[in-house]
Amino acid sequence: MYFNETFNLKTLYNLFVFIYPKIAWLISFKNAKAKLWLEGRKNIFEKLSIAFKNNQHKIIWMHCASLGEFEQGRPVLERIKSENPNYKILLTFFSPSGYEVRKNYTGADFIFYLPMDSASNAKQFYDIVRPSLILFVKYEFWFYYNTEAKTRNIPLLLISGIFREKQPFFKWYGSLHKKMLHCFTYFFIQNEESLELLNSIGFDKNIILSGDTRFDRVITIAQQFKSNPIIEKFIENKKVIVAGSTWLEDDEELDHYANTHLEIKFIIAPHDIDAERIEECKSLYKHSILYSQLANNELPTINQNVLIIDNMGMLSSLYKYATVCYIGGAFGEDGVHNVLEAAVYFKPVVFGPEYDEYAEAVELLDANGGYTVENVLELEKTLDILLSEGQEYDNACINAGEYVKAKAGATEKIIQYIYENRLLTN
Repeated sequence: MYFNETFNLKTLYNLFVFIYPKIAWLISFKNAKAKLWLEGRKNIFEKLSIAFKNNQHKIIWMHCASLGEFEQGRPVLERIKSENPNYKILLTFFSPSGYEVRKNYTGADFIFYLPMDSASNAKQFYDIVRPSLILFVKYEFWFYYNTEAKTRNIPLLLISGIFREKQPFFKWYGSLHKKMLHCFTYFFIQNEESLELLNSIGFDKNIILSGDTRFDRVITIAQQFKSNPIIEKFIENKKVIVAGSTWLEDDEELDHYANTHLEIKFIIAPHDIDAERIEECKSLYKHSILYSQLANNELPTINQNVLIIDNMGMLSSLYKYATVCYIGGAFGEDGVHNVLEAAVYFKPVVFGPEYDEYAEAVELLDANGGYTVENVLELEKTLDILLSEGQEYDNACINAGEYVKAKAGATEKIIQYIYENRLLTN
């Protein structure tokens, strides 16, 4: 029964990985990300072969789905890199939103898209790269890449792993996914719920509740903060609301407050910065100017109280300038984005109603460092309270920052395991 079930699920999995690129091709004519996904994988094995042709170093391979997972794995990667210069780092991404932003990242020696999963692709990939240690971040599970690692006896670690009851691992039809889990050498898990779920299906020996490496990452970012004269000139020592990773649904909640409170400065950093999305923001925020305009020495008018960020890579430092931070995503189905990037600066964090699946957002609320709102009326009332900068504001600031500080340390636990088990040897 187990064999038949696994065989049938494997057939469905193979069908999925076969169809996925075909769908990407169909939508690539209108979807820029799909086009990048395809173009990035053209002649991928030829590119890998050229890159690794003369390599004489041992390889540590880290794989991330996208940009958020990269930032999660980055503290571990950079620690290993700094302490093990004889190793080379291969960084792979599944999504263009990770690869295209970090393709020139200097902390890795090789950066590529991950070829689509298949038995032949996985074998060819391992034959070329020959990794000595593999780190998958958060929830990347690819059947053939996982099983090939186990077949070759290469240590495979899941770092900052998180699991939910609705995932196939914990369902009656999850035999194929459970087989993927058996390929991991060790699990470093974010929270108690994930630990208990894995325990319930027999994983209790090679697992530790290590926490989330994102806490270490945002603390490092805050420590490396560099001032931005353009931003400082725009805000003019006034009260500031920084709204990060916003979608249209978020901007439709915020625009009235921004348009009617010209005495407050707003910094809006959309999640996407394509031309259509920037035009949406300009249409909603009636008194706005683009960051690129300020960077080109264009001066804002006296009523332009909204600055729209039309570039990537600035957001994590912008929260430092906030009186109050708003995190986007939670008025849409995908849920809230990274609340830690704001909380680390000891700032109160506000977000919409879709946050239940994000442990850090739930915990920040429990710590009284965050606020969730259901609609525009609740949002504006919350902003009024916080912008008054009374005792509640002061408490929220302290609670947010202390919550982040208390959760640090996951990176050290992972590094300690790697060294104690001699997974890196010179």
